[in-house]
Amino acid sequence: MSSIHLTAPFNTLPTPVYMTRLGACYLGDSRELLRRLPDSCIDLVITSPPFALLRQKAYGNRDQTEYVDWLCEFGAEVRRVLRDTGSFILDLGGAYRKGVPVRSLHQYRVLLKMCDEVGFFLAEEFFWYNPARLPSPIEWVNKRKLRVKDAVNTIWWLSKTEWPKADVRQVLVPYSSRMRTLLKNPDAFYSPKRRPSGHDISKRFGSDNGGAIPSNLLQIPNTESNSLYLRLCKRLGIQAHPARFPPALPEFFIKFLTSENDVVLDIFAGSNTTGKVAEDLGRRWMAMEIDRGYVAASALRFMSHLPEARVKDYFARLASAPVEDPLDLSGPPTLFSGLSP
Repeated sequence: MSSIHLTAPFNTLPTPVYMTRLGACYLGDSRELLRRLPDSCIDLVITSPPFALLRQKAYGNRDQTEYVDWLCEFGAEVRRVLRDTGSFILDLGGAYRKGVPVRSLHQYRVLLKMCDEVGFFLAEEFFWYNPARLPSPIEWVNKRKLRVKDAVNTIWWLSKTEWPKADVRQVLVPYSSRMRTLLKNPDAFYSPKRRPSGHDISKRFGSDNGGAIPSNLLQIPNTESNSLYLRLCKRLGIQAHPARFPPALPEFFIKFLTSENDVVLDIFAGSNTTGKVAEDLGRRWMAMEIDRGYVAASALRFMSHLPEARVKDYFARLASAPVEDPLDLSGPPTLFSGLSP
């Protein structure tokens, strides 16, 4: 077994529930698990904590009044375990105050406390626009028609120092059709002019850099409907995690902020989309999740190489047995033989 948990400095953690070629998933409160890690050993923490919603959800969201202090407890441990070049990507959804159509400011209070008291720097803010998001909240959008639907999450890119590791060249986006035409013959389609600001951009056009620099508005629909994870959940008769990352979201930040063999950690792993994406990108990873049912189901993401009978057996073991030896799910990335698309 060559999983991350067996090598220093990660052998201070308890036995993981399951492991793969590059990572391991742990069951427990991530505050306690983080305290067992040494200083400066993680390259990227990317997570989406339970949001501070007014209506209690199955995955255990906190009340708005206690949310800021609660989340910053985790933030302090995250900062300690990050390398000096490391980053903390925190996806936070907005919410309304109870009984009135005005917004809570909890996500901004989280940011201020993370920077002013915990010691993070705000490297940049991102906005995740989900065009497939259903209209919400029902009371103010659907019923009373007083507000538009909330379709954007704020993502804070926090860093331990002022110079976190990052490389935009790893996340370039395709050029527009107009730009591709310009690149074929710049002189025919572009006459450089000095901008009103005085900037001369004539030398920056006409060179093919492999793609365009992305903006901090990430348009990523969350429309997963037929993934291996969902198909296996349905086959086993279990409830999928209700608040899953679309894989493209952690993929963007893992490519942007890490290199191969760097260590990526998700402290509210849920269905462990982050771990699966990290594995596919050649990064070492750790996942921490407090709910045994979610941990057991998240292992399904790594069972594409197993026959259906083995999947059922492994899931039953993960869902009920105490953790003694980690379930080794290392295997070739082949198509799952027990299911058809």
